[in-house]
Amino acid sequence: MISIIASDMDGTLLNDKMSISAKNVAAIQKAQEAGIEFMVATGRGLSEAQPILKQVGLNPAYITLNGAQVFNIEGQVVVNEPIARTTAAHLVKELRDADFYFELVTDHGVYSESKVRRIQNVADLLVNLNPDTTYKIAVALAAARLEIMNINYIDNYDRILEDDNYRVMKILVFSENGPDAFMSIRNQYQSSDEIVITSSSPNNIEINSIRAQKGLALIDYAAQKGVPKEEVMAIGDNLNDFSMISAAGVGVAMGNAIPAIKEIATFTTATNLDDGVAKAIQWALSQR
Repeated sequence: MISIIASDMDGTLLNDKMSISAKNVAAIQKAQEAGIEFMVATGRGLSEAQPILKQVGLNPAYITLNGAQVFNIEGQVVVNEPIARTTAAHLVKELRDADFYFELVTDHGVYSESKVRRIQNVADLLVNLNPDTTYKIAVALAAARLEIMNINYIDNYDRILEDDNYRVMKILVFSENGPDAFMSIRNQYQSSDEIVITSSSPNNIEINSIRAQKGLALIDYAAQKGVPKEEVMAIGDNLNDFSMISAAGVGVAMGNAIPAIKEIATFTTATNLDDGVAKAIQWALSQR
């Protein structure tokens, strides 16, 4: 019997228009009515994730920033796992030297040094997640997304790194050149005991504290609720979902998931364009 369902957002709960389908919303509501808790587990920050859920009348708990912050249904922070300040400063220098476009996700919102490069890289991400979407449409969608996100533009990240009131929760790095562009930094930190590098697309990497992983956060959250991992379902499509799909009693890969996720999943559902989350939820309801 499933008691908690955690779903990724991009490439999973969201379709190619970056919205939640009516069938997915209806299935989530049906699960909630049956006593199953639905929660979101995303690489996004709360300010990026919550508006999309609120638009369709949903108010779940959130595992955000790949597990760096967890918010309960009341909106209270129950987990906080920032990157160590000295480590963040060192990473920023390395990424600058390599001329990557990257963003700092802090406990005060998302910060970027370039609005133009952000739109370009988010558009690349959307095309990669949804190959049927043209780049022109992706640019329009990326620009529209900025309107509902708390993106802060500053001239230099050093101001944040030097301010004790800010904590860096995640560093999001983009490259249109795909996975090969990140090989050097991945190899350098693969044995690190301070940070973990995951990905939500071939065109990005996501750097977090080693303690900030979706799987750790999900199982800890379930334990706080007295729910064993056998009663937890996790749904996702990419590498930053690997830890939670491995940890959950039932791990579900999207039809559009990368092979590594399908290999470890309990089963594969439909794609994000075909209400895959709704179909996974229907399976969970059939087991009750």
